[in-house]
Amino acid sequence: MASKLPKSPLEHSAGGAGAAAESPGAPPRGLLRWLLTTNHKEIGTLYLVFSLSMFFIGGIFALVVRLELFQPGLQFVEPEFFNQMTTLHGLIMVFAAVMPAFTGLANWMIPLQIGAPDMALPRLNNFSFWLLPVAFTLLLATLLMPGGGPNFGWTFYAPLSTTYAPPSTTFFILGMHLAGISSILGAINIIATILNLRAPGMRMMDMPLFVWTWLITAFLLIAVMPVLAGVITMMLLDINFGTSFFNAAGGGDPVLFQHLFWFFGHPEVYIMILPAFGIVSVIIPTFARKPLFGYASMVYATASIAILSFLVWAHHMFVVGLPLVAELFFMYTTMLIAVPTGVKVFNWITTLFQGSISFETPMLFALAFVVLFTIGGFSGLMLAIAPADFQYHDTYFVVAHFHYVLVPGAIFSIMAAVYYWLPKWTGHYPNERLGRWHFWLSVIGVNLTFFPMHFSGLAGMPRRIPDYALQFADFNLVSSLGAFLFGFSQLLFVVVIVKCVRGGEKAPAKAWEGAQDLEWSVPSPAPLHTFETPPHVTPQPHP
Repeated sequence: MASKLPKSPLEHSAGGAGAAAESPGAPPRGLLRWLLTTNHKEIGTLYLVFSLSMFFIGGIFALVVRLELFQPGLQFVEPEFFNQMTTLHGLIMVFAAVMPAFTGLANWMIPLQIGAPDMALPRLNNFSFWLLPVAFTLLLATLLMPGGGPNFGWTFYAPLSTTYAPPSTTFFILGMHLAGISSILGAINIIATILNLRAPGMRMMDMPLFVWTWLITAFLLIAVMPVLAGVITMMLLDINFGTSFFNAAGGGDPVLFQHLFWFFGHPEVYIMILPAFGIVSVIIPTFARKPLFGYASMVYATASIAILSFLVWAHHMFVVGLPLVAELFFMYTTMLIAVPTGVKVFNWITTLFQGSISFETPMLFALAFVVLFTIGGFSGLMLAIAPADFQYHDTYFVVAHFHYVLVPGAIFSIMAAVYYWLPKWTGHYPNERLGRWHFWLSVIGVNLTFFPMHFSGLAGMPRRIPDYALQFADFNLVSSLGAFLFGFSQLLFVVVIVKCVRGGEKAPAKAWEGAQDLEWSVPSPAPLHTFETPPHVTPQPHP
């Protein structure tokens, strides 16, 4: 795997790589070490382990939903519990699985990729992580409370989440506040690290795309998480203090909730996909053994997507009775956001063109990301057309669309990143045979699960229901079988990680032949303390 390597476009002085030695003084042992650690690698590991745990919990909730939908009729759970499973699946996957996974990757890799000794604010880093287990313990505990857990969908629209909500909603709001504070603190830390701790000689336009996408994502987080905090605080006041922000009887407006939520919610979608773009933009050049085509255009496209994401929120609201001029505005801006996304897909394909491509597991997941995410993009364009959206709205077509964006999009990119950087984290290559089994079972499972939903949605099947008409039975049967295949195949992912941590083929410092970023100048596994003497980076022009 690690043959002779082409000369990297980043030339690192010997002092930088040599400085990757362990510092004196052993860290505390046992549980105390993980509770008090301020090391970016250990905190990154905590985020990733937490995310994987939540991924399986959220996945179990999804399988409960698919089990109930396996055939028409009410078989296994009551409709009320079905609603709780639907809601908690969405909340956990978005806020406890995908976002913490990307934050864990950022903690691990950004200091290594920019030549920094650690994150800029290490104690804040520790605090921002430990908020998350508290937040989601609170959220999961609502299932055991009188009235059960949240049952109003992951978008928690008022008045379902205020007037008609179970008493546990207040605990849900507290958990969301804690998770939001964690995200804001993590974003501040990432921005401070990237802007202040880059190695000498590394200009902004020399940073790997993963660092760039996370810098832009961090600004998005700081911009939109306070909006989420505001809307859930208004919910709290409506529920407990008699206000009427979202109660029409008291002079409020339930549509105000949707405006506020989606002003947060649509940039949130890009918070979950921009780091994925960065990961794929690092992996494809490595295994194509070519520099990334159009580096600068990728940076500008990422920034354009982030800016435009604030101008499209009401495409989720075409059916609420918006003025025609508003519908036209949000329709056109939604179509416009496809342009910078298309630039990225074009650049990835051009990077692959005439490359010396090899198909190790990280590359397989990255290529699946490009193909399947593009399918999600096309269905998004269909939903952007306001008159058509009147037909698609609240059907399984929408479920198919956003799962094609978030599962083979965000989640496949996270898996690609784990396979790609495991040699750097553990000093061993992941088992390629098991990795390929995991990949193919995941790809087959994802497409069996979500592709039929396009057709059931187009045929009129509404989402978030525990029972359905007989004509949707075959589509739901296939989707449920695919969901169980995808869900259980993720146990292979855990086996691969555990085997890699425990042993396997030794990885050199530069584990992948085409890898060119700064982290590959550090020994594998990466020592606990790296770059105590900053490396000097000699920038090379981008193609």
